[in-house]
Amino acid sequence: MRHEWIPFWKAGLSPYGGDVDLLFMGLLLTSSLVLGLLFFLLTLFCIRYRAGNQVDRANHEAKSWHWEVGWTTASLVCFLLLFLWGASVFFEIYKTPQGELSVFVVAKQWMWKVQHGGGQSEINSLHIPVNRPVRLVMASQDVIHSFFIPALRLKHDVVPGRYQDIEIEANRPGRYHLFCAEYCGTDHSGMTGEIVVMEAPDYAAWLTQQQPRTPLAQEGGALFRELGCSGCHGIGSKIRAPLLEGLFGKPVPLADGSTVSADEKYIRDSILLPRSQIAAGYDPVMPSFEGKISEDQLLRLVAYIKSIAGRQP
Repeated sequence: MRHEWIPFWKAGLSPYGGDVDLLFMGLLLTSSLVLGLLFFLLTLFCIRYRAGNQVDRANHEAKSWHWEVGWTTASLVCFLLLFLWGASVFFEIYKTPQGELSVFVVAKQWMWKVQHGGGQSEINSLHIPVNRPVRLVMASQDVIHSFFIPALRLKHDVVPGRYQDIEIEANRPGRYHLFCAEYCGTDHSGMTGEIVVMEAPDYAAWLTQQQPRTPLAQEGGALFRELGCSGCHGIGSKIRAPLLEGLFGKPVPLADGSTVSADEKYIRDSILLPRSQIAAGYDPVMPSFEGKISEDQLLRLVAYIKSIAGRQP
């Protein structure tokens, strides 16, 4: 449900836009009241104790702990409530994505590269359907970037060396600004783009009208064989390595006794840092591909392993 909390404020276009705006106004109002009280007391004492004014200036040593405890406690409670309020909105926005529509976003100096599951690619643009959650799996190829969509009240850092996934949803068709909100180099100010929100039929038509491309999963399968991965992870391999059919989304027991979920992050780390999470019952013989493949190739490998999740090993 979309909330129109502030009549004079340009409303956000996401389901949580009104809550973010209301929180912002609450923080602004509270800070203004504290600042106003500070300046009021400063002005009052400047006038009352100015030179020449006949007031009692004796050095009275009276205990005022009840006033000090009172305003300290009141301030603590006020800002603690603001913190809890902000935390609840944060957890609502950045909850675990559940959208079945996934899009890969690779940030690099100084552009946003978008890859759709069907192989369609975009530069500095992201097309999504209206009123449908879209899961973004994001990675940086070089430095820290920040994916910022003001109209959706959403900002998320994209850190090199790991995947971040968030869920976005827009409830009105249109074109909206996309910025990098983290200084990332000399052309940081030019790292902009747009989010294009379309009705479902228009979005489907846009996908079909793009230049025909091989689906990411198919490209990932070809890369999987080209890199020699199938020689170890394929059926009949002489090297004992885990089979990847049916792996994605399943729990994986590790050699140290812990268990992890085989999501995009786990697959990425297994390719680049294979010795960081060794599957139980297997020797750490897999070589690292760090520095040998790009983020674009990584996301294709991930898409391929996701595509065989329904196969029986």
